[in-house]
This record gives sequence, structure tokens and C-alpha cells, in this order.
Amino acid sequence: MTNTDAMQKKIHQGHNIKRFREMLGIKQDALAADLGDDWNQQKISLLEQKETIDAPLLQQVAEALKLPVEAIKNFDEDQAINIISNTVNNNDNANGNTLFSYYPTINPIEKWLEALEENKKLYERMIKEKDDMIYTLQAMLENMKK
Repeated sequence: MTNTDAMQKKIHQGHNIKRFREMLGIKQDALAADLGDDWNQQKISLLEQKETIDAPLLQQVAEALKLPVEAIKNFDEDQAINIISNTVNNNDNANGNTLFSYYPTINPIEKWLEALEENKKLYERMIKEKDDMIYTLQAMLENMKK
């Protein structure tokens, strides 16, 4: 696709509404409820199939989704994927960005030993409490015998 083809590519506003709605985790029924009583799930489904949406309705939907109208009008998934795939590489440390090159190392044996040590401390505490309880009960029995 040439640059002129990309510029002439039509943005499908209905698909963009669907993409943003799904990214935000909003069901069609919930969006319909936000748009008013005359809306339902089927009407939202039809709206998401429209390539172009009237400006007032687009504004209303954008407000319901808490998005700028321009996001729905201009979002091009292919272009976004292209930008992401050209700029993100898990082994890339460009511009000092360590977000994608951070590989924490966890030694499972070390973690297991820590858990064993924690269990040992709990066990020792339980034994001490048991011994204290036995001592208390023995003292109570001695007092009852007297």
C-alpha cells in the first residue's frame, strides 16, 4: 500500500466504536443504557456496523465511552499495529527504555527454602503454645488437688 492509498483509506467509525468499547470492557447493553431509553443491544450492534456515523451521534457515543470524538474518527488499527511492531522489541533497550528488557530472576529453590524456614518458625511457635497450654493445665490441676 502506498502513502496515497493509506491517506485515502477510510476509517470505519462503527468498528472503532466496537474496538474501544471492547478495550474498555463495556458490553453493548451497558453502552445502550448509557445512550438512553431508545437504545438497546441490537441498535448498538447496527451502529457498530456503520462505516460513517453522524457527528451528533458520534459525539454522544464518545461521551458515553468517555473518549474524544477524534479517537473514534481517526483510529486506524493497522497503523497502530504497524507503529507498535516497529517500535517495540522485547530485547530492545533503545532510548534507555528498560520496560521491555527487565527480566526478573527468581530462584525457585531459594523461595522453597524461605517457605520451609517460615513453616519451621510457625511449627516452633505452635509447639511453644502447646507446651504453654500443657503447663497451664497442669498448674490448674495442681491447684484443684490442693
